[in-house]
Amino acid sequence: MPDPLALAISTGEPAGIGPDITIEALLQFAGNNGHYRFHVLGDTHLLASRAEALGVAHAWKRKIAEGDVVVEHVGLGVACDPGRLDARNGRYVLALLDAAIAGCRAHGGVAPRYAAMVTAPVQKSTINDAGVPFTGHTEYLAESAGVPRVVMMLAGPQPAHDNAMLRVALATTHLPLRGVPDALSVPLLVETLSIIDADLRRYFGIARPRILVTGLNPHAGESGHMGREEIDIIEPALALACDAGIDARGPYPADTLFQPRHLRDADCVLAMYHDQGLAPLKYGTFGHGVNITLGLPFIRTSVDHGTALGLAASGQAEHGSMIEAIRSAITMAGHANGRHTGAAPGARPPH
Repeated sequence: MPDPLALAISTGEPAGIGPDITIEALLQFAGNNGHYRFHVLGDTHLLASRAEALGVAHAWKRKIAEGDVVVEHVGLGVACDPGRLDARNGRYVLALLDAAIAGCRAHGGVAPRYAAMVTAPVQKSTINDAGVPFTGHTEYLAESAGVPRVVMMLAGPQPAHDNAMLRVALATTHLPLRGVPDALSVPLLVETLSIIDADLRRYFGIARPRILVTGLNPHAGESGHMGREEIDIIEPALALACDAGIDARGPYPADTLFQPRHLRDADCVLAMYHDQGLAPLKYGTFGHGVNITLGLPFIRTSVDHGTALGLAASGQAEHGSMIEAIRSAITMAGHANGRHTGAAPGARPPH
């Protein structure tokens, strides 16, 4: 039997629910017959105390003893109280990410230690208060990997279709709305479509992905009467993408595209801006959605929510999104490594 696939899990902001949902999610994964192993990056004492607060200390210790979970200790900057941010732990959060990134990269001909990384939520303000400019996980990972462009894609189960996934990628991410039209260009959209197409093939085993593309303006511009971005930018980009063998179709009006009958045969939707794509996706999938970064030289998945400081150590934090993020990482790593392992005996099949 080949060695188990190793997945790194960065536990995120220590004052938030990252440690909680990591513990709770991993306790839901039954024995996996040696197919994969979880490497939890975080402060050992913090994780132990959080397991105690959640009332699962015994189960957590047993999970580690069984060998499916390995805790890789990274020490806190200072002791952490649930729900109370401390800038002195900002660099601790980055140390978790750096360890995961290093483990996902090949060095000197040596294969990566980890087949994928899963990230719990971070608090941007704490990292910035620690004196480190930080705009988000995605940007930090791209810069660390030396990749000029990555694509944010969120995915979750389609409410109207059992075992079918709704995937929504974004042409632009965290921009003010007034800046979106100026950010769009033909090269940007062609590159974005190329990244989506390549990673859906490589990590999801989709032989010929079908990508539906929204317009920018209401009614996809009404043939130029409500804006020309569809005519001047989106349609030329689609033509070039199709010439390159990418099955990209559109532009479609965003207010009618997100219907089951339109999405039934689609593998991904490319939206032009953040709320255009993520509002309908999160309406249908929130709490079970996954944030996936495409275009990196390694696999990265994450949850679809924030640190929820008020719920830390309370036992009330939902961990469904973390379970889905781990399942997605397993699925993607399996395709990338020529293995098709299930997420857990008795669990819903990975997507």
